Amino acid sequence: MEDRFNTIAGWALFSGIVALGLSSVSGHFFGADKVHRPHKMGYEIEGVVSSEGGAAEVPIETLLATADPVKGEAVFKKCGSCHTINQGGANGIGPNLFGIMGKPVGKHAAGFAYSPALSGHGGNWDFANMDAWLKAPKKFADGTKMTFAGLPSAEDRANILVYLNAQGSNLPLPAAPAAAAPAPEGSEAAAPASGAASEAAAAPSAAASGAAAH
Repeated sequence: MEDRFNTIAGWALFSGIVALGLSSVSGHFFGADKVHRPHKMGYEIEGVVSSEGGAAEVPIETLLATADPVKGEAVFKKCGSCHTINQGGANGIGPNLFGIMGKPVGKHAAGFAYSPALSGHGGNWDFANMDAWLKAPKKFADGTKMTFAGLPSAEDRANILVYLNAQGSNLPLPAAPAAAAPAPEGSEAAAPASGAASEAAAAPSAAASGAAAH
């Protein structure tokens, strides 16, 4: 009986050791005990920007040069349930938007009850402000009554901007920022060399000056 008990206890102990070993091996294999993220995520979520960086967003001024008002009109349909844009159109849930570009922020449509967050924002509806507003209204004017989440696509915003501008405003489009000129080849190597040459030229001059002073 005692031998049978010892046999069972031995097998139980052996099973525990095997289980512990497998747990340790699997932990190392899957990186479960590591504090850093995996080198490559299993899948990417659309609309989430990687913390590891990525291509910089093209400036809105650059996109405006090739924006299409016809596409902008199609994008504006998302706004049509709250806004009119025809000349003399009535205010709805949101104000009429005819001729809004270039007008003071939160003061364009007479008689419309703007939120204090927008009417007190200041500035005019230039392309930069309108782009920021369309991208994230609540970030542009915290406390705004508008519930629209925003347009994440810069191309969509550029298209709707030129469409809005064509509806009674016709402001000149802002100039696209100049592209940074690439540094001449070898310029980094030339700079230290130039500095060394300057130091070398200054050394005899300093020596001569010291001799004259004495």
